[in-house]
Amino acid sequence: MSQKTSITAKTKVLCVIGHPIEHSMSPTMHNAAIQDLDLDYIYIAYDIRPNNLEKAVQGFRALNITGINVTIPHKENIMKYLDEIDPVAQQIGAINTIKNENERLKARNTDATGGKQALKNAGCKMQGKNVLFLGSGGVSRALSYVLAEEVNKIVLTDVIEEKAVVLAKEIESSTGANIEGFASKDQVLKERIIDIDILINATPIGMYPKIFDTPISKDILHGDLFVFDVVYNPLETQLMKDAAKIGCKTLGGLDMLVNQGAIAFEWWTGKRPNSTLMKTKIIEFLGIK
Repeated sequence: MSQKTSITAKTKVLCVIGHPIEHSMSPTMHNAAIQDLDLDYIYIAYDIRPNNLEKAVQGFRALNITGINVTIPHKENIMKYLDEIDPVAQQIGAINTIKNENERLKARNTDATGGKQALKNAGCKMQGKNVLFLGSGGVSRALSYVLAEEVNKIVLTDVIEEKAVVLAKEIESSTGANIEGFASKDQVLKERIIDIDILINATPIGMYPKIFDTPISKDILHGDLFVFDVVYNPLETQLMKDAAKIGCKTLGGLDMLVNQGAIAFEWWTGKRPNSTLMKTKIIEFLGIK
């Protein structure tokens, strides 16, 4: 690997924005890929509060930031400030990657492709299966749209029931999918999870530093579930541990993170990164915490 470390006036800037952002592994994996390919870029993280989002977008243009990853809670709200949105991302209603071309901000959603690929690589069979999402935000939107064409039924849940119901109606209208929305209350989850094959946690619950938190009581889980937790820090969340104890197959969010990151990296730079290296660097970093 190249040892290039110098930053000059020509160095291009890539970044991730979110709130909070201290947990993000994106700088770790992207800077490793940048160094590996000996590119004159640097990748950093910005903690952007929701009330500063529009100002931040103006800053991307003014400062000529080359590429931006977008994470919780901005994936939906940022769209109204952008210039061009990929048709798939427009349909999903959420974006996670922006490319700045001469102050014109173009956006895509690489979560959808990255997440579906992670599930397939982990051996998760989706054809004709029933899926339940915990959380109805940007990740649920993205994955629901790409899974709708394969699965039998999707159940969306959220602490704000209306959010799940509205999203379910939007996706049903766009795709014709068999999809419903409910409140993520214990009694509701107990009733709905009986015939569920794939459980996806699309909330930040269980993320570092609150690593003992879980979005669903372990008593509600059953052993026939494939449990996918999009949280990647820690590598094995409390939900995954609870699920594994009763015989569930589990998948953490690391592969989805790396997949979507690699797609974004290639879009920004025109170079395909070493995704295995990106994943290894994150594991090394998390291993010393």
